[in-house]
Order: sequence, then structure tokens, then C-alpha cells
Amino acid sequence: MTNNDIEKDMRYLQLLSNSFPTVAAAATEIINLSAILHLPKSTEHFLADIHGEHQAFQHVLKNASGNIKRKVNEIFGNTLRESDTKEICTLIYYPEQKLEIIKSKEENLDDWYHITLHQLVAILRDVCSKYTRSKVQKSLPEEFSYIIQELLHERTEDNNKAAYVNGIINSIIATQRADNFIIAICNVIQRLSIDQLHILGDIFDRGPGAHIIMDTLKNYHSWDIQWGNHDILWMGASAGNEACICHVIRICLRYANLTTLEEGYGINLVPLATFAMEHYQDDPCTGFEPILLDGTATLDEKQKRLTAMMHKAISVIQFKEEARLFHKYPTWHMENRDIISTVDTERNVCMIDGKEYVMQHATFPTGITLTEEESILMSRLRHSFLVSEKLQKHIREMLSHGCMYAICNGNLLFHASIPLNDDGSLKDVEMIPGKWFKGKDLMHNIGMLVRSAFQQDSDPELRRYARDYFLYLWCGKDSPLFDKSKMSTFERYFIADKETHKEEKGNYFKLREREDIIDSIMDAFGLKGKNRHIINGHVPVHVAKGEKPIKANGKLMVIDGGFSVPYHKETGIAGYTLVYHSRGFQLVQHEPFTSTEDAVVRGTDIKSTTQIIEMANRRMLVADTDKGSELRQQIADLNKLLYAYRHGYIKEREIKK
Repeated sequence: MTNNDIEKDMRYLQLLSNSFPTVAAAATEIINLSAILHLPKSTEHFLADIHGEHQAFQHVLKNASGNIKRKVNEIFGNTLRESDTKEICTLIYYPEQKLEIIKSKEENLDDWYHITLHQLVAILRDVCSKYTRSKVQKSLPEEFSYIIQELLHERTEDNNKAAYVNGIINSIIATQRADNFIIAICNVIQRLSIDQLHILGDIFDRGPGAHIIMDTLKNYHSWDIQWGNHDILWMGASAGNEACICHVIRICLRYANLTTLEEGYGINLVPLATFAMEHYQDDPCTGFEPILLDGTATLDEKQKRLTAMMHKAISVIQFKEEARLFHKYPTWHMENRDIISTVDTERNVCMIDGKEYVMQHATFPTGITLTEEESILMSRLRHSFLVSEKLQKHIREMLSHGCMYAICNGNLLFHASIPLNDDGSLKDVEMIPGKWFKGKDLMHNIGMLVRSAFQQDSDPELRRYARDYFLYLWCGKDSPLFDKSKMSTFERYFIADKETHKEEKGNYFKLREREDIIDSIMDAFGLKGKNRHIINGHVPVHVAKGEKPIKANGKLMVIDGGFSVPYHKETGIAGYTLVYHSRGFQLVQHEPFTSTEDAVVRGTDIKSTTQIIEMANRRMLVADTDKGSELRQQIADLNKLLYAYRHGYIKEREIKK
């Protein structure tokens, strides 16, 4: 270190001295940060494509994808029966509900309390071992913080302390605080089992509880999201994009799932129902009957009929709203997706890419151009989305916690794809008319454009374009969130020829098995080192057909195994989650989750199969992570501050007590 180094950084060092005003304070912080570098790497949890399945999502959070059960087995080994292991794990996942059941059937409750409290403290002690005392302390509930800390740092194996520890536990039981204490400890175990949650897109879609998932995340200690195509669709709807609003409502009606829209966000669909009954009463609405999924509410014939009418009404408006934007922005090269304007209702035909196709049905009660009444309806629906306080709040959460991609600990995270040319090179995409981007720049600038749609001080013209661009992100050929030749919604509804239904996947999906392609993408995003990976979701892995989630010689992990109920038969499983702890990666393959009630009453867990993907030859430490790099830089800065103190560049200040 030279005097020139210090003089160059004097302004920063003066600021740093406000936090560490003495040599002793700076030295103490160096010692503290250096010690943290030698702690084991904390656990990261990766989920993708949750699609509104809130019960399965919440259970996976509570059991940390089996991480908690693994720790229980490691701690107690063969000293617990399988039934006892199930009981203690269920208690940790659902402490309030499980306590009620136990108290109703347990004959010697004090004895159960005594044994269980000792077990929970042992589990918590193991979970806490990766963290500093300071971090653990911040995670503890205030009312029990002191007691928990005492129990964590005193052991019954120490004869001098055994009576002390037992005295604390006896007092907890005697003062009738055992229930509250157990709930507190269980919540802390859940909290510290996972340090960082990564969601690789698609919270929204077919399941009934996207709003519940967002409420859960709002209170979660640390999470980030890489936006998915369905998230972008809802973001576009919340920004007032009429075509996105139509898509959101259409998908909900298709699966007879209005819970998120109506109950979660208070979207008023009465105007749509009234419009549909007036204009589609005599239309058979063939092909628009709701698809009823397992676990959804049953509909009577009148409800099915109304749903089908609303479904067709909003779909027809969607095709008209899309067409308006496709022609408004020729740089999107999507004018050919305006199929509705080519419909000949007398001959029952339409044109697709210059070829005429016979339609299964071509009844359009409101015609093939947007009517004034449809425009008025869309204004009312748009208003309902814009004034939904809860929806707007949840979208702000997604904006503050996410973007299009993230790089964390040598892993590149994104939802779907990176647009590529036929040869695998990064593809230039005209994102804004006249402005082309590719790879990392494309992902970054899309993220910036998305944010501008919600910023009141954005340039009005840019804000309008950003709002419209949500539709391209949802279904545009070169969108990193879609990356297909087309979205064949119109064809699937109206044309029998299944050749027209095919959506050709983009080059990323065609080439992602190749290690050199994955390496070139990681190079372009600046990932270094041998142990680097891409992790994404979006396309369900068809396990039933033999497809593997690990590709490109282990460098790409695709963790969409089909959380959503409609995918279960298609994929053969009910989702993947990925756990990255100090010993390496573990991919967890889940079977369908039954219900929270089953989990509490019968102790049923999600049956999971764990695959060890990549294990480190030594236990990874904080020093091996991005956080470690930050800490080393902080240590270097503090050493400069020490030099400045000791050589008179900065004077120590007395700490006021």
C-alpha cells in the first residue's frame, strides 16, 4: 500500500471513518469479516414455474425441498423411528396446526413438551451453524430471543450446564409458554434453513393462488425473481395493456379459475358477463368450454355456459386488440399474426401466411373489427386492473425484487431463453425501433424498458411504447420470454388442421444441449471459473418420456418439472426444485402435493427424489461466494483506513457513549 493509494481514496476513506472512527473499531470489523469468510456457504433455493399453485409452493418453502428432513435424519440418525421423524418434521412445517392435534391426543403433554423442545433446540442449533451469532440473533423473535440464545449456546452434555438448560425448559412449560415457544423455534428453523430464495419466473397463470404466493413472498426474508412470460403478461395487464388484459382473463376463464382475478385482486368481470350474455347468447361457443382441473370447483351447466360465452367474448376482443398493436409496430414483424381480419364468415375460411384454411366454426357475433361497445368494455376492464390496489402493490414487489436475469455465485439465472442465430451466436433484436441489442445488453435493456412503463416521470412516448411492448414480450418471436415462431392461440380455437397449431421453438431450445453454446452464453454474460451454470425453467421437462433436466454436460439445469396441475400428466412429475448448499447442488424431483390438510393431519410430505448433481471436493465457504468477494473488498478498504489512521491522514475520533 502506498501513500498515493491513500490520497486517491481519501474522500471515500473519510466517509468510511464515520462508521469506524477509531483504529480499534476498524480492526474489530476486519477480524469479524475475516471470520465470516470461513463460515460454510449458506443454502440457496431455486424454484420455477409455480403457476399459482400456492399450497405446493408454501409446502416446499416450509420443508425447504426436503432440506429440513435431511437435517433431522443427520442429527438423530437411527435414534428416531420413521413415524417420529415425520411428526417432528410436520411440527416444524405447520407448528400451529400440528400443536392443536397433538394436544388433543397426547396423554402426558408435559413430557412431550420436554422431549420436543430438546429436539427442536438441537435442530435449530444445527441450522444456525452456518451463520454468525449476529445474523441468528436478528432472526429471532424479540419475546424469546434471549431464551433461545441461551439454549443454543449451552448444552446438556456439559454437566455444569445441564441443570441450567433443563431449568429453562421446565420454566417454559410451567409458565404455559411452550406452545408459543415451539411455534417461534419452528419458524426460525424454516427461516434459517434457506438463506436465499430464487424464483425463475412464472408465479402467475392457471393455479388459484398467485396472489397468495405474492403475499407469502412479501413477508419472506430474502428472495429475488427473474420475470417469466406469465409474470410479464400480468405486469402488462396491470400497466393497462388491453391485449394483455384480454390474455389474462382468457386464460383464467379457459381453466375456470377466477379466484386470483376476482377474490385476489377484485377485478370486476360483471361488465364482461353482461356483454357476453347480450352478444353470445345464441352462439354455441364451441371450443370455448372451460377446462376443469383436478381440485378446482365444479361448475353447473349454467356456469359452464356463461364461462364459455365470456371466454369466447374476451378471446375475440383479444384477437382484435392484438391486431391493432401488430400493425402499429411493423418492427415487430407480426402483422401476419392478424388472422381475424382475414376471416370470411360466409365461406368459413381464413388466411394464415398466404394460405387459406377451413375453420371449424366462424361465428363472430360482434364482427371481425373492434366495435365501440367492445372498446367501452375494455376501458372498464382496464380501469379495474389499474385501480386494483393489491395487484399494483404485488407488481411493485416484482419490480423491486426482480429483473430479466441475475448472476449469483457463478450461476446465470433467467426464465426462458437467450435469442440465438442459427449458428448459436447471440442474435441482434430490434427492441426499440432503430435500437438493436443482444445477449446481456438485450436482457438489461428489456428490464429497463419494463420499469419505464410504471414510472410516472418517464418520457410519455417511451412509457406508451413500454406498455405496448408487454405484448411482444408475451408472444413475440424474438422475445427472450417466448422464443417461438408464433403463439397459435387463434389456430387452436378455430382450425382443425393441427399443422397450424405447431409453434417452432427458437434456436436456444434447439441448441441448449450443446456445451459449447452454453459456454458461449456464459462467456457473454461475464461468468468466470469452472463451476458455472445456467439455471432456467419455462419449458416443462418431460420426465415420463425420458427427458433429463440436466443438459450440456451439467452446465445447464432446467428446473421446470410442472408445478401446475395441467402439466402433471404431460411431465409425469409435479415440479423440480434445486438446492445449492455448501456441499454442492441437489435437484429435487417432486410428486404431486395432496393438500395442506393431509400434510398436517396425516403427516404426508411431498414425495421427493433427490439427485446429487454436482458435489464439491471440499465444503464451500462464504469465501467462495459473491458475498465473499464483497467481504474481501471491504476488508481491503478497512486496511486502507487503518493505514490512514496510523500515518496521520485521518485522525481518530472519540466514540461518544
